[in-house]
Amino acid sequence: MSKDNARVARWYFGGLASAGAACCTHPLDLIKVHLQTQQEGKLSIIKLTTNIVKKQGVLALYAGLSASLARQLTYSLVRFGIYEVAKQNISSDTFMAKVGIAGFAGACGGIVGTPADMVNVRMQNDIKLPPEKRRNYKHAIDGLFRVYKEGGVANLFSGASTATGRAIFMTIGQVAFYDQAKIMLLKTEIFNDNLGTHFLSSLIAGTAATLLTQPLDVLKTRSMNAKPGEFKNLGEVVMYTAKLGPLGFFKGFIPAFVRLAPHTILTFLFLEQLRINVGYDKQ
Repeated sequence: MSKDNARVARWYFGGLASAGAACCTHPLDLIKVHLQTQQEGKLSIIKLTTNIVKKQGVLALYAGLSASLARQLTYSLVRFGIYEVAKQNISSDTFMAKVGIAGFAGACGGIVGTPADMVNVRMQNDIKLPPEKRRNYKHAIDGLFRVYKEGGVANLFSGASTATGRAIFMTIGQVAFYDQAKIMLLKTEIFNDNLGTHFLSSLIAGTAATLLTQPLDVLKTRSMNAKPGEFKNLGEVVMYTAKLGPLGFFKGFIPAFVRLAPHTILTFLFLEQLRINVGYDKQ
């Protein structure tokens, strides 16, 4: 085992790495939200992006960035933190053990990150609404305060069930698959603990995460973007989406992958650099 590979990450590295990745991939996340919330779904990625830039300017692609960062510094900080601490303190190193830890960590992160996630979705979707219907949150804190003022604590956690379910599968797909892919690659004589291995492992993880989470991501986005009382429960969201057919649950799949794969790759590249350069040697 190389000296670099022997080093371990500190619990908060995942949150910092995810926030850094979000700064790079936020426009892709915004496009994904727009595709998921248009019921007819006739606009292509290029057409939708062009329309946003023409009407609102290039900076509109970064609408809701503060909420995106708030989400990563709650949701990802918690899920990566729990996973890292648990992984370093259990005796089992099997893939199923990692899946179990990742699932639990994802559930915790999903719950904690739901308020910021809701504000993120709403701020990204705001620019496509008529001016009189926009929420016009100034930033993430303003959005959280106004959501609380409108409906209390319960309103802050609207869509928590789908967000938590998505977070479970997202963390399994990203973190558990990344660790397993990296271990398998390092067992060969071809790969070392370097950028190439980190890139390939994270690409595998991003693909797995997109496949596992897309249906729940669509339901989560619709739930969080809904007006108060528009849907009575998750079942109504499912039925509303089902009107589009089975592919309705995978609306925005291509931009989701295009956004999630780079985000996953950048997250783990940043995380590994933090681990190698600022991590510590496990005793």
